[in-house]
Amino acid sequence: MSEHTTDVDIVIAGMGPVGKMMALMMGRRGYRVLIADKQSSQYLLPRAVAHDAEIARIFQSAGMHVDKMPDAFEVYNDMYVWVNAERKVLFEVDWSQPDPQGWHSTYFYGQPGMEKHLDERMRATGNVEAHWNTEVSFSGQDDQSVTVSLKDVTTGDTRAVRAKYLLGADGANSDTRKSQNISWNDLGYFFNWLVVDIVPGPDCNVTHLALQIADPKRPTTVVPGGPGRRRWEFMLLPDENPAELDNEENIWRLLSAFDVRPDNSTMERHTIYRFESAWATQWRSGRVFIMGDAAHKMPPFAGQGLASGLRDAMNLQWKLDLVLRGMASDALLDTYTSERSVHIKDMIDFSIALGSIICIPDEEAAAARDAAMLADRAAGVQAAPPPKPRLGEGLWHGETGGYLSWQGRVTTAAHPATDRFDDVMGPGALILRDASLAEALDAETVKQLTELGVVVVTVDSAGSTRADITAVADVDNHYANWFADLGATAALVRPDFYVFGSAADSAAVATLAREFITEVTGK
Repeated sequence: MSEHTTDVDIVIAGMGPVGKMMALMMGRRGYRVLIADKQSSQYLLPRAVAHDAEIARIFQSAGMHVDKMPDAFEVYNDMYVWVNAERKVLFEVDWSQPDPQGWHSTYFYGQPGMEKHLDERMRATGNVEAHWNTEVSFSGQDDQSVTVSLKDVTTGDTRAVRAKYLLGADGANSDTRKSQNISWNDLGYFFNWLVVDIVPGPDCNVTHLALQIADPKRPTTVVPGGPGRRRWEFMLLPDENPAELDNEENIWRLLSAFDVRPDNSTMERHTIYRFESAWATQWRSGRVFIMGDAAHKMPPFAGQGLASGLRDAMNLQWKLDLVLRGMASDALLDTYTSERSVHIKDMIDFSIALGSIICIPDEEAAAARDAAMLADRAAGVQAAPPPKPRLGEGLWHGETGGYLSWQGRVTTAAHPATDRFDDVMGPGALILRDASLAEALDAETVKQLTELGVVVVTVDSAGSTRADITAVADVDNHYANWFADLGATAALVRPDFYVFGSAADSAAVATLAREFITEVTGK
């Protein structure tokens, strides 16, 4: 055993997409990151397939525009359709419209391609040391650091590493979570599903729709699987043997109902997944944090599993940055658990609610469901849109705080080309409807906000004469519409796109800014 100790800023256990995204974000900020995984290499077959506009915005913040990676991501411009056994539409959710965050509402992707891009960007920072075949074990922590042991699973060699923080992105069976004795709240909601990924050939005429088939004889999901792929998910019935169903002969039989055959398609992957719902009761233990599947699990009906892990990374990375720079109080890191755990429970509840519609193998119960939903549809009842959950208690204020901000297209004098706001100004901003709202903001307050990752911006055409406030042109009146929606004339947007709070006049703007500074810095 080597006695050598290597000092880094952050160790990340788990080199899946959540761990890689966190390493990329922190590496881009200049921190020394060591990321390791006990697997021998990246998993090269599909897994997660869908994300929403918020996740597109997270990729944007990391310098990765999903519309510029067509090999991995594709936009979805249609309805999300739920039908019964007779293919009668029970309800539809409109996924064809742009989202107020400046991206499309829904994208489908191939996870191997997405991870390849993440891996390349992560390594290109020059600040990330990455190791496969390496097991990360927590050894201990004190007020200044956390110590881990890295074990080469091939040779058995170990080395000690001291870091300022350990982040566990090591899956639902997380060793990091177990090392901190964090309890796991299992809701007992689970179903086994057969998941099949297909590459359709040119003669395979499969539906382009994202489709849920609520057929009690075989509840089925059919969705895009990223560019050039389709995914089928078949629920196992109560008395079925998973091993008997999960073989290619049976799978082709199930797919034949969709005119998908061995002569017109290629089966890329098939496996049995257990759809579960659970979350960790605490996401922080001193200098140790957990994220992604290590912190929560949910069924895939809302497409929010991996997406939620990426939200974890986005929430934690800017707070860690401020604490590591000595700009923020350590107490800021406690808001990671309080904010994200409530948000994730809302997403899990939504996923379970969708699952309760389709996961009905009893024909009588399914007939009652169909009758009620068809009656609602005939009466003009619209399906509720996907939720935009609010953060749990933490760093936000008032009626508008804790919700996602909007992102519009803007130009500036220095940047005359039309671009999304975050690409021009960065994600954190105090956005003012007009320059007069900055009258009570002194230069020191603006400077402090900027140091905390929040620039001050005015979106009125006249702009501001102050050098420390940037005037942007609201190209599509997006921010004018947002302020009308908020019932405010100013909003402070945190570096993770969530609203800290809003204001209606210059005095309230100054108060809002001071509150943010005080609560972040603890001073």
